[in-house]
Amino acid sequence: MSDRLLKMGNGWRIGWNPSAEIYKGLVGGEDWAIELTEDELNDFCCLLEQLTQMMTRIADELMDEEKIACEAESDRLWMEVEGYPHAYSLRLILNQGRCCEGYWSAEAMAELAQAARTLKGF
Repeated sequence: MSDRLLKMGNGWRIGWNPSAEIYKGLVGGEDWAIELTEDELNDFCCLLEQLTQMMTRIADELMDEEKIACEAESDRLWMEVEGYPHAYSLRLILNQGRCCEGYWSAEAMAELAQAARTLKGF
């Protein structure tokens, strides 16, 4: 029985394989993916939750047509959400090692954020 888990939707995917030697996590879009270490995946999920909560909190302070960008980072990765509090894109850049970059559209974000919350119990 495998403990591997892969969740996916329109324009996003996120996965966890606890038996993998180095790269236990995976994040990706429709036609791309980046393998992540466990620490990188933990940072991704935590920073994504921080950014999602930040966009929710700031919603009342913005006018309907006003866009915003918010950043969060760890030693391992940098992330930025940009758009409206109810519809924003996400950018990811790994700061160490492989130096990869990823992007998710606003259409993919709500489902990706929800999947990240439930992937490992974050």
